[in-house]
Amino acid sequence: MSISDPVGDMLTRVRNAIGRRKVKVMTPASKLRSCVLEILQSEGYIRGFNQISSHGKSDIEIELKYHDGSSVIHDISRISKPGRRVYVSVKSIPHVANGLGIAILSTSKGVMADHKARELNVGGEVLCRIF
Repeated sequence: MSISDPVGDMLTRVRNAIGRRKVKVMTPASKLRSCVLEILQSEGYIRGFNQISSHGKSDIEIELKYHDGSSVIHDISRISKPGRRVYVSVKSIPHVANGLGIAILSTSKGVMADHKARELNVGGEVLCRIF
C-alpha cells in the first residue's frame, strides 16, 4: 500500500500512540521522517529514535517522552498537506503558542525548526507544528 503523505502518517502514528500512552511507536523509514524526528529529539519532544532494518525493509522506532504521566507533546498537527501546500517567507513564519511550541519547515537549506529558519533568514514549506 502506498502512502500519499508520509510525514502526516508518521505524525498520526505518534498522536495515536500518545493517546494510548505507548512508550514506543514504529513507522516506515525515510530521510524526511528522520530529519523531522531529529528536530523533535533536539527540541526535547521525543526521547529518541532508531532505524531498524529487517528483511530488506527499514522501519523507525520512535521512543516517546512523558513527564509526570503526561506526554511532553500536547498538540502535533500537519500544516502543509499534499492537496494544499503552505509556503511562508521568513517574515511570516508562524510563532506556535507564543514561542512555547515549534514549527518545522522544509527550506532550501534543509529541514529545520522555526527559530533556526529565522536565524538563517530563510522561508519554506511549513510541514507541521508541535506544542
